Amino acid sequence: MTSDYGRRSQHPAAKHGKGRTPRTAEPDKPGFQARAAAVKIMSAVIGQKTPLDGMLDDHHGNPAFSVLSLQDRALVRAILNSGLRHLTWIDAIFNSYLDKPLPEGASHLRHILSVAATQILFLDVPDHSAVDIAVEQARRDPRSSRFANLVNALLRRLGREKHDVLEGVSKAVSPLPAWYEKRLVATYGKETTAAIAEAYLKLAPIDLTVKSDPQHWADTLGGTVLPTGTVRLDKFDGAVTELTGFADGVWWVQDAAAAIPARLLGDIKGKRVADLCAAPGGKTAQLIVQGANVTAVEQSASRIKRMKSNFDRLGLTAEIVNARLEEYEPAEPFDAVLLDAPCSSTGTIRRHPDVLWTKGVDDIETLARVQYNLLVSAFALVRPGGTIVFSNCSLDRLEGEEVVEKFLRANPNAERAPIAKQDWPGLEEAITELGEIRTTPATLGGMDGFFAAVIRRKQ
Repeated sequence: MTSDYGRRSQHPAAKHGKGRTPRTAEPDKPGFQARAAAVKIMSAVIGQKTPLDGMLDDHHGNPAFSVLSLQDRALVRAILNSGLRHLTWIDAIFNSYLDKPLPEGASHLRHILSVAATQILFLDVPDHSAVDIAVEQARRDPRSSRFANLVNALLRRLGREKHDVLEGVSKAVSPLPAWYEKRLVATYGKETTAAIAEAYLKLAPIDLTVKSDPQHWADTLGGTVLPTGTVRLDKFDGAVTELTGFADGVWWVQDAAAAIPARLLGDIKGKRVADLCAAPGGKTAQLIVQGANVTAVEQSASRIKRMKSNFDRLGLTAEIVNARLEEYEPAEPFDAVLLDAPCSSTGTIRRHPDVLWTKGVDDIETLARVQYNLLVSAFALVRPGGTIVFSNCSLDRLEGEEVVEKFLRANPNAERAPIAKQDWPGLEEAITELGEIRTTPATLGGMDGFFAAVIRRKQ
């Protein structure tokens, strides 16, 4: 077999000399290609800051992933989601095992170890299988072949000690990367940060937004209705496409926190409302169901295609405009605008554990500037007396509270419209003293970290 890393094959005589019999290709052990794909994708997340979702797309994902069987793809997803979620622990364990650090250029070796450790510590995979394939991966690759014996020794030790070592590291080491934990502690304090870290280690439940009668659908699907009106399926672990109501378009998957901003606009029946940065369309769907005449603005043609597909299933229609927000000029201003701005997505870590490894402080600072400029553009689309809801799924104040404060200081014709706690029974803990909403992954038993504020354009 040629190497997984694309070395050119050579004519046997060129490589082995005339008359010498070339080595035959080694057959792969069962599961080898799945682990090789997991290592390759983890390397892309950590090394190239490539988002995980796109690489795990069944049809357009990483080639090493797309060629796998359904069973192997499920294994790769499990390895990466669990491995990235526990990566600080895994790194700490191996650092404690080593007398001296691995060479700086040994990132590939570290990813082999991380993928194997994830299986040993967190997945229902026989230890010997994880160890044998990791050793084989190290042996075959010239970047790590000289460390094959070390890989074997480290992983066998981990298999023997896994229960004790996991208990110890979970008490001593935060699962959150240091840069992220530092920012959380500065904003929320140690207690809330610890609660966020605990939530991060748990898989997110399935949350549904329904067109009507949430209690009926909670009873039908075996879920519960949250104070926000969201139907939560805590124990569901299958394909949502198989659930009752999916084919009929009576509900859509949407995190409970993500469903809040559209509801902050209040009674919008018959009003002209714009949803800006609209794809994939969950909030647009809410606005339509609430009776508004909705214009959805989205600059990505590919995301619009996905949004239209979602609307077809839901039986909903809206005016969809393919345009950059900064260049969009409607015929007349809107009664209300929803701007769910692009952000670092650090509030979605339960569902996207790769975010903490693909984003950093520089990204947050850049995105905060983008959000401010988008808010300026969005506010220009609102009529006097109209309302704008600004929101995003970042936990960082720089992308939330500070964007709004800066905007209000620079725009005397804008004012904050405080959100009243009495209007949101059950969500009081998420409403700040200034009347904005700030959720964390620890809010209401778990939801995305989200920020939302209501701004009114003065008459």
